[in-house]
Amino acid sequence: MAKPAAQNQVHLPADFEQVFAVAEPIGGWLTVEQAFLLYRQARAVDRPGAVIVEIGSHQGRSTVVLALAAPDSTVIAVDPFVDGAMFGGLGTKEKFEANLQRAKVTDRVELVQAKSTDRRQAWERPFELLYIDGKHDYWTVTDDLKWATHLPEGGSVLIHDAFSSIGVTLGLLRWVLPGTQLRYVGRAGSLAHFEKRRPSLADRARFIRQLPWWVRNVAIKVLLRLRLYPLARLAGHHDKADPY
Repeated sequence: MAKPAAQNQVHLPADFEQVFAVAEPIGGWLTVEQAFLLYRQARAVDRPGAVIVEIGSHQGRSTVVLALAAPDSTVIAVDPFVDGAMFGGLGTKEKFEANLQRAKVTDRVELVQAKSTDRRQAWERPFELLYIDGKHDYWTVTDDLKWATHLPEGGSVLIHDAFSSIGVTLGLLRWVLPGTQLRYVGRAGSLAHFEKRRPSLADRARFIRQLPWWVRNVAIKVLLRLRLYPLARLAGHHDKADPY
């Protein structure tokens, strides 16, 4: 399978290769590099009774990676499956359920069909890992970040499109960068990794250094919307799909 340049010099374990071979045909926006980050974090917390929360499941590409990486854990998938051109409504839910069946992980996944913002305030169940890939507007992301309250100290928060979406990045700049709850660890493409731990000045500086890359991605999105593909290629983007 093809690997992005960032992973060309990195040995990918055979068991991850098998996991991604199952997940890769599923529709969605998760690169092999990003799937490997999900896989490593899910493996790190896997134990009987452990819980992983995923906000935004779409057709189940990331859900399958998490469930296969953590066979002793439960993945709670929170997604309303609302209608709309980007979401697909009940048709997407049917694909999600079929993909879980095909991957043989139905018994490891609990679906919560609801908006994450509606369920958060009444949520009491602790979990070990949080993956956020829900609605990308500023207000929803701001609310989704509050799910981290239920993580243990040192628990990981993975946020997709953290440096390719205006709404997500603005939410992180407003609430995470000056905050005291999450420290920036690194990223796989635009999938950012945070830990529930008080950030140092070095952590904040490392986060700030990602912002030029975010500006570049937003500019490429504008060029793609205007169909100025040659200019996007000059910026190093050789695909008609958005950078993520």
